[in-house]
Amino acid sequence: MPNSSQLRIVDLRDTIAVVLAAGLGKRMGGEMPKVLAELRGKPLVNWVVEAIQAAGISRIIVVIGHKGELVQQALAGVEVEFVWQRKLLGTAHAVMQARSQLESHTGEVIVFLGDVPLIQTETVNQVVGLHRDKIAAATILSADLPDPSGYGRIVRQADGMVERIVEDRDADDKIRSIKEINSGLICFSTPELLSALNEVSDDNAQGEYYLTDVAEIFRARGLPVAAWKADDPIEIAGVNSPEQLAVLEEAAARQETPGQ
Repeated sequence: MPNSSQLRIVDLRDTIAVVLAAGLGKRMGGEMPKVLAELRGKPLVNWVVEAIQAAGISRIIVVIGHKGELVQQALAGVEVEFVWQRKLLGTAHAVMQARSQLESHTGEVIVFLGDVPLIQTETVNQVVGLHRDKIAAATILSADLPDPSGYGRIVRQADGMVERIVEDRDADDKIRSIKEINSGLICFSTPELLSALNEVSDDNAQGEYYLTDVAEIFRARGLPVAAWKADDPIEIAGVNSPEQLAVLEEAAARQETPGQ
């Protein structure tokens, strides 16, 4: 199963990033967009955009929704494009809002979550490198978690490639026993992604259009789906509560003062 700390550098200048930043932050104790929660004095979405820029990706599309004008203000002066998700109907629906910006693009698009701030440049490079090695339609950043509750599980084939991703609410006990989870960061072949989005359904426990369903659509078409497992799960940790934000505060502080 692919995983290595060996440094790898890939050219991402022709890659587009789509940042999902439309969600609410109810569990954070307010009505502000979740991506505006601050980590060490800086909104989460700014951390994500800076990580994307550091990876060498110059075109960044940010999907905004609930109080999106506040996200626009947080990113004022940053070279990004905004698209609106007026109804929050799921992650695939969010990406669909950027269809017109992506239709002429033949390279890769990487979907990032706007509340996952500690992703590292090296990890983005590894995901895209594997994607190109496998000539994959999609390559997922995954991680093993001791408690994977709430996350979509990665179901692998015997050869290590991905068969499908099953969301926690739709999983049976066997699937829930899997520790490898989907981080939300996925690299796609853009033409294949746009084609598959046409087949995504909202027939699931939440009644939403899941971007993760694209993996199974690809497999049904005979297209390869790969996954790169992160060395450090903190990189893929998102923020759904003040307690999770506190954990990331400590992790970010350690990154700033290595060796402590």
